[in-house]
Amino acid sequence: MTLQRQPCSKTTPVATGQQSEERDLTGSGKSTLLGVRAGLVTATSGQLPYAEGSPPDFVPQRGAVGDTLPLTARQTVEMGRWGERGPWRRLTRQDRATVDHAMERLGVTALGARQLGELSGGQRQRVLIAQGLAQESDLLLLDEPTTGLDPEARERITTLLTDLVADGTTVVQATHDLEAARSADTCLLLSDGQLVGHGPPEHVLTPEALTRIWQPA
Repeated sequence: MTLQRQPCSKTTPVATGQQSEERDLTGSGKSTLLGVRAGLVTATSGQLPYAEGSPPDFVPQRGAVGDTLPLTARQTVEMGRWGERGPWRRLTRQDRATVDHAMERLGVTALGARQLGELSGGQRQRVLIAQGLAQESDLLLLDEPTTGLDPEARERITTLLTDLVADGTTVVQATHDLEAARSADTCLLLSDGQLVGHGPPEHVLTPEALTRIWQPA
């Protein structure tokens, strides 16, 4: 199954209440696949069957969000309500309560007044995930949410994602982290734009499969 950079083709089901990992080498198409699922990249063919509900929440890589944006942590989370309210309309009481709940859930309430660029990598990633939660979708897409974080921050993000799955949110994340991939319910293994494995991690992330995709050309 081929994935192209722009546009691309993909047909895949999305399971409910599970955590799915897309594991690949750099440049293999995982961000493109997430973009298709999020509706940001147009598929040339194929279908993306979703259950009825809100559009998926997409949390990009930390590096995709500029350090110089003049936004506080709370303003960043409030942007998660723009899809429902519009970017220039005042938030309602319910919107503010939704933002409060998302920030509390991610443990970033105390960071609300700080500039986004001042935050540590782990703090910033939690703010971006809180923005995703504020959209109130039951499908959360994350592009390398723990890349570049210290071990403590990675563990905290992993625990938060596990809790979200336990509460019924479907989490799909792209990662290079084998440990994170092995903790998922379902794993998609990509190599050179091809889907080379799909299923439970213990069946997909075998030594033979990993050796094959990492073998030098």
